Amino acid sequence: MVRAVVFDVGETLIDETRIWTRWADRLGVPALTFLGVLGGCAALDLSHRHAFDMVRPGVDVPAELERWARDDPHGLRENFDADDLYPDVREALAGLRAAGLAVVVAGNQPPQARAALEAMDLPVDAIRTSDEWGVQKPDPEFFARVAELSGFPAAEIAYVGDRLDNDVLPAADAGMMPVLIRRGPWGYLHAERAEAARATVVDSLLDLPALLAP
Repeated sequence: MVRAVVFDVGETLIDETRIWTRWADRLGVPALTFLGVLGGCAALDLSHRHAFDMVRPGVDVPAELERWARDDPHGLRENFDADDLYPDVREALAGLRAAGLAVVVAGNQPPQARAALEAMDLPVDAIRTSDEWGVQKPDPEFFARVAELSGFPAAEIAYVGDRLDNDVLPAADAGMMPVLIRRGPWGYLHAERAEAARATVVDSLLDLPALLAP
């Protein structure tokens, strides 16, 4: 029986289109080009970081972030806000809590992401980021921290994410119920792979309350 549902952030709760479009503008390439290169990285099992080097070879991303902060100190830049939430998020999370399930957010995110998520007043019990824990998915220690945070054993936790490599397969290996959301470049591509058979695949977070409720 599932008693806690834990969510990834990017392309699970947050639509990253605006973030990547702002990055394209910053890097001086058309948005379609940068988004296409990101899709290529997803298809080739490359980190999204390769996209930066492809469109601007040798770019120093941390230095670019510092310059960007100076140039646009009050803008969102590489960050997100409530306008980036997928439209099914609030209703789905509320439905899970109404069903008596604990709801947690834990993903690979920089430290400022927690404050951004907390400002949205989402119906969740806890929010944590990889930077806070000092460990990132797919490291098994990340999923051990997830279980500790939720307060339930792994067998009673469902982990929802958009990627097989970072979310679904390591969650399954940790003994959790893996759920793959078919959205975002990785989500659509990974849902077509044979390994997706290890997960429950959904097209909307609104499928979850009926699927997971006791």
